[in-house]
Amino acid sequence: MKLTTLALLSTIFLSACNQATEIPVEKVVHIAPEKAAFFPVTDYIKGQITEIRNNGVNPQQFVRINNHIDSSWLKVEAFDSAFGMFLSPVIDSMSLSPLFAEKKFFDQTIDAITLTYDPLKILPDSFLLQRWDVYIDPEKNTVRRIYLLKKTPDHKTIQLTWQSDIQCKVVTISDDTEGNAHVEKEVTIKWDF
Repeated sequence: MKLTTLALLSTIFLSACNQATEIPVEKVVHIAPEKAAFFPVTDYIKGQITEIRNNGVNPQQFVRINNHIDSSWLKVEAFDSAFGMFLSPVIDSMSLSPLFAEKKFFDQTIDAITLTYDPLKILPDSFLLQRWDVYIDPEKNTVRRIYLLKKTPDHKTIQLTWQSDIQCKVVTISDDTEGNAHVEKEVTIKWDF
C-alpha cells in the first residue's frame, strides 16, 4: 500500500512538472512622467518690452538711493540693460523644470490665481534665481504681476516685480555690519502714465 501511494504521488508530481503552466503576462506600459509646463515668464516679459517699444513710449525711470530720488527718461537703446535682470535666466519649462516645482492655487486674499515656483533641491551657488511667482487675474485670465527673487554672489537680495502694462521695480537689499537688512537701491520704471 505504501508503495502504491508513493508510486501514485510520484506520477502526479512528475506529470505536474511536465505540464506547461500558463501564467498570464500583463503588458507593461511605460508612461513617461508628465513634464512640468511652466508659465513662460521670459517670453511674457519680452512681449511686454516689445509692446512698450512698439507703442513709442519712453518709460520714466526713478532711482532711489538713501532717500534720494533721481528720475530720467529711458531711451529705447537702454531697454536691454534696464530690463536685463528680468530676462536672465530664461524662465521656461525646458530650462528650469529639473530645478523648480510649480504649485498652483487660488489666493482669495488678493483675488488671483497664483503660480509659485520653488526649488526642488539646493541650487548651485552660481544660480542667482531663487524662486518666482506669477499672479493671474481669474476673471480676465491675464497676468497681473510677476515677482522674482534673486541672490547675488555678494549675498544681496534682489526683488524684481513686473506689474503688467504699468511698471517694473528692482529692489536691492543688503545686510549692514550688524546683519540688519536695508534697501540699498530701488529702481522703478513706469510706462503707463
